[in-house]
Amino acid sequence: MIEKLLIANRGEIALRILRTCKELGIATVAVHSVVDRDLQHVLLADETVCIGPANGIDSYLNIPSIISAAEVTGAIAIHPGYGFLSENANFAEQVERSGFIFVGPKAETIRMMGDKVSAITAMKKAGIPCIPGSNGFLNDDTRRNKEHAKRIGYPVIIKASGGGGGRGMRVVKSESELIQAIALTRSEAKLAFGNDSLYMEKFLGNPRHIEIQIISDGKGSAIHLGERDCSMQRRHQKVIEEAPAPGITKEIREKIGKCCINACIKIGYRGVGTFEFLYENENFYFIEMNTRIQVEHPVTEMITGIDLIKEQLRIASGKSLSLSQKDINFSGHSLECRINAEDSVRFFPSPGKIERFHAPGGMGVRWESHVYAGYTVPPNYDSMIGKLITFGENRSVAIARMKNALSEIILEGINTNIILQQDIINDRKFQRGGMNIHFLQKRNSF
Repeated sequence: MIEKLLIANRGEIALRILRTCKELGIATVAVHSVVDRDLQHVLLADETVCIGPANGIDSYLNIPSIISAAEVTGAIAIHPGYGFLSENANFAEQVERSGFIFVGPKAETIRMMGDKVSAITAMKKAGIPCIPGSNGFLNDDTRRNKEHAKRIGYPVIIKASGGGGGRGMRVVKSESELIQAIALTRSEAKLAFGNDSLYMEKFLGNPRHIEIQIISDGKGSAIHLGERDCSMQRRHQKVIEEAPAPGITKEIREKIGKCCINACIKIGYRGVGTFEFLYENENFYFIEMNTRIQVEHPVTEMITGIDLIKEQLRIASGKSLSLSQKDINFSGHSLECRINAEDSVRFFPSPGKIERFHAPGGMGVRWESHVYAGYTVPPNYDSMIGKLITFGENRSVAIARMKNALSEIILEGINTNIILQQDIINDRKFQRGGMNIHFLQKRNSF
């Protein structure tokens, strides 16, 4: 097992990684920016290194500083968490060239799956169902682009190949809109991602967002840990996640899960990962693969009893999978609400000092967060300050426990989206389950 790990991230995921390291007896190194000296994982780590100023570009995205910190502390491996450099193929490559273990897939795998067009091509070859599309990049040939759209059928969606997080996408409903939409999306993609490559897909009207969690050791063995429903989204950003997904039968789960396992083996995938799909009319359509741990991984842990961070570290240490598919048992239901430091009405970020704090508790309640009373939420990073997870023997119990837990949280001094989360959890349509990705968008209050 890895003897010393550098955690190249911040916030709740850094604390989550540190806790598993302590359980496994792995020494930890926390890197941090100047405004993050008081983060919980920094206070609890065996060693700490300041790697730069508050802005992420000069700290958590500074590859030379992170690798230098690993060198001076004698770390063996680097865990990227999620966000920041977690899906940066260049970072993974430099980490391993410098003689350290990268806790994640190989650089070439990250590079392949990070480009949406190459990812779709690879998945088609591996037998993963994909949305009908342009089968490659769009060029400046107006006639050909119109032919693509006509073959696919309107409405279509133009997407940036290097995009993510809901950016770099534009829906086109008719041929008269197509050429201008391509030009605008190309311009936006260039500015946002430094890559103006685009592709076209069929726009699905009312899909759900379903994802499959996998673990693969890169040695020919892989398993899936079932699905999560991430359809509760605001502006393409996930708000609530749950597992298992309402309405997905055991037969459907096993069929798509087997496809994902086969794809992992075919591409030689190493580590944990997530296949993301749009799901409509009992059909799965691949949209992307996240080659890292997901924000919403706890709901999968709750229904399977498997520590995904621990499995990441085992595989990064060179170990083969210790589990087979028959070892995976699904039990109960789990929900996760993302708690953000933001206004629940206008959604403006709300940095500042937390004057009072009380964590929720009780049977089946899990609170994943780095905040505490007296902690100051900086304005420099993502607004998520915690994840509230509940578990019950069924979905109704998990929802009831979430209602209670949301009412118990005390977070004073800053604004949060707890009111928003309570509104959703109390919505009768949400309680029925199986809502599509447009559910929040169609509600006037969101």
